[in-house]
Amino acid sequence: MRIQETISKISFFNSLSDEQIDEMSSISNVINYPKDSILYYESDSLNNLLFLVKGLIKIYKVDKFDNDIFLYHIYENSMISELISLRNDEIYCFSNAEFTEDSTILSIDFKKFQELFLSKNILTMDLMEILLEKTHQLQCIVNRELVFDATAKVAFMLNQDLEMFNKLKRQEVSFMLHIQPETLSRVLKRLVRNETIEIESGKVKIINKEELTSTFRGVGV
Repeated sequence: MRIQETISKISFFNSLSDEQIDEMSSISNVINYPKDSILYYESDSLNNLLFLVKGLIKIYKVDKFDNDIFLYHIYENSMISELISLRNDEIYCFSNAEFTEDSTILSIDFKKFQELFLSKNILTMDLMEILLEKTHQLQCIVNRELVFDATAKVAFMLNQDLEMFNKLKRQEVSFMLHIQPETLSRVLKRLVRNETIEIESGKVKIINKEELTSTFRGVGV
């Protein structure tokens, strides 16, 4: 697949003309990564703006006991990079990024992207929208880790990412939410008793979305 076609698949670049896509392709590369490989480590500095074209990435930190602390997933058609400035050429990494599936990324020279596009006010608003979404994502992580109890954590994930919940093993979900598997099981049984969800062949289906959202709504959000 040509780089131009890859760029066109990412919604962030939808407003670009064919000429601008050609210009973007001249400062970009497409890179494939196997499952379980590391994209970057916390405290690394990068010079490229990264987008996930295909696959799945786990973002996590490591505590002082060398335990992985899951933060969030990055899905295809999303920006990976965490920006704190549009003026600095380097992009600082605040966490670790690991591919959980065979994946493809688009890598763009950030300095040239600034010169050719942002300096001309091209894609500036689109980039600001992404950065605001990432800020909201961070707020959700703070709520999950510092405010929500186990029931609110499970309800929030079911509401926000039901497909991923059903895709993962229960032990993996427990790890992501930082709760015990037994606690997850109790919460799911309680939600079934309350007729908020139903579980068929191990898959969760939401049957009362309003009741589900009321479980975490108003708790730090």
